[in-house]
This record gives sequence, C-alpha cells and structure tokens, in this order.
Amino acid sequence: MLVRLVYLAIVNLFSAVRLLSVDERDKDAEILALRHQVAILERQLGDRRVRFTAVDRTFLAALLSPLRRQALRRLRLLVRPDTVLRWHRDLLSRRHARASRGARPGRPRTVRSIRALVLRLVSENPHWGYRRVHGELAAVGVRVAASTVWEILKAEGIDPAPQRASTTWAAFLRSQAHALLACDFIETVTLTVARR
Repeated sequence: MLVRLVYLAIVNLFSAVRLLSVDERDKDAEILALRHQVAILERQLGDRRVRFTAVDRTFLAALLSPLRRQALRRLRLLVRPDTVLRWHRDLLSRRHARASRGARPGRPRTVRSIRALVLRLVSENPHWGYRRVHGELAAVGVRVAASTVWEILKAEGIDPAPQRASTTWAAFLRSQAHALLACDFIETVTLTVARR
C-alpha cells in the first residue's frame, strides 16, 4: 500500500510540475475535459458506486483536505464531499491510533521470578490461599495483584486453598510423628500407683 501511495504522489508531483508551464487557458480546457469524463462515468455507473482502494482513498483525502467545504462542493467528484472529509478523518484517526498504540496490547506478562516465588510459597505452605500468598508477597515488597496470584495458580492447575489444605492421614501422621513418638514413651504414675 505504501509503495502505491508513493507512486501516486510522484506521478501527481510530475503532473503538477508540468502544469506550471501550461497557461491558464489550457488548464481550463483540461479541467473541463476531466469534468466531462467524470460526468460520463457517473452516467454509466447509474446507481452503482465506484470502488476506491485504500490507497486511492488516502491519496484523495490528503489531496483534497486543504480545501474548504464550499470549494469541495464546487468540484465534480465521483464521491460526495462529506465522504472525502470522512476519509480524511479516518486517515487521521488511524495515524493517531497507530502512534498511541503500545508495543504489545493487553496487560504485561508477570515476571518469571514472581511466578516461581508464588509457586514456591504455595508448595511450601499448602494451606495458604491466594490472598495469603498475596499478603506475604506484599510484606516482602513484591508488588503483584491478588488476582494475578490466583491466575498463576489456576494456570498451573493448583486448586484453591480449601481443597489444597485438606490434609490426608499420611501427611498428618508425617507432620505429627515426633509428637506421637514422644507420647508412646512417656509413662505416668498416678497417686494410686497405677501406670498409664
């Protein structure tokens, strides 16, 4: 598209330079001939509309945008002057949208080290929920939203804390093994000299 636009600009620049050497009478004759050709095209097309490419729209909008609305209405065009003005507005809005658009749309990805830290905290503390993990991260100065922690856990297939925190008997016995062993070796003697 850009190559075609540059080509049209160069061709029309040469045409403008050629017109500098032409006297006013010849210019008027050429304008009348061009208007007559436009009238013939409009008559042949009837109700059908002319299809303009994006390059043609861009070039016409850039060429005719300096003219006032009254001057545009006097011109013999295949499109209405309001259409040319709309093309110009679209051209400007696309240019501004392209200039203001960031490198990548959407929210930036979470840093890999933060993802690893969240997963480590959850693996070491299985009873913590995403809000608790978020609080611990905030306490050490890591700025991340609670919803981001939740999305990291969801992406890794880790259940929310209530389902994760339900401890199995094997895990309970492993964690309480030192207390259970201590209970088995303690012998208590009561006042009646009974052993328990």
